[in-house]
Amino acid sequence: MSDDRDVQFMTRALELARDASLHEDVPVGCVLVANGEIIGEGENRREVDRDPTAHAEIIALRDAATRRDGWRMDGVTAYVTLEPCVMCAGALLNARVAHVVIGALDEKAGAVGSRYNILSDPRLLHESSVTYDVGREGSQALLRAFFAERRV
Repeated sequence: MSDDRDVQFMTRALELARDASLHEDVPVGCVLVANGEIIGEGENRREVDRDPTAHAEIIALRDAATRRDGWRMDGVTAYVTLEPCVMCAGALLNARVAHVVIGALDEKAGAVGSRYNILSDPRLLHESSVTYDVGREGSQALLRAFFAERRV
């Protein structure tokens, strides 16, 4: 169940996702929040940065780590417009992010419930709780429009 704050922060993540599409990147955005304040933001930048690791979650984690002067994200909630891939789920887990709020599921590459379930695997060092479907329609619409434009 999402609340108004979840919608507020996911709305910001969706704005970042729109920004990603402006530079030909898949429209995915991520916002990291601690104590009701945004501490890190990112949008996909693989194309513009020519970097295979420049996913929204990685960019947001780097931003937050710089602002916090440390890599640990204890007590942080991540708002991501699209279900994280294996790399990003691993990064969120290794950063000790407490909770992840996801917009749309990624049936092809999702690692937080669709294909894998990295954030709640008890064999790993840390676990994160997850909320699904916050801003799902907006995220799906951005993705559909982005890929439809490229298929023409």
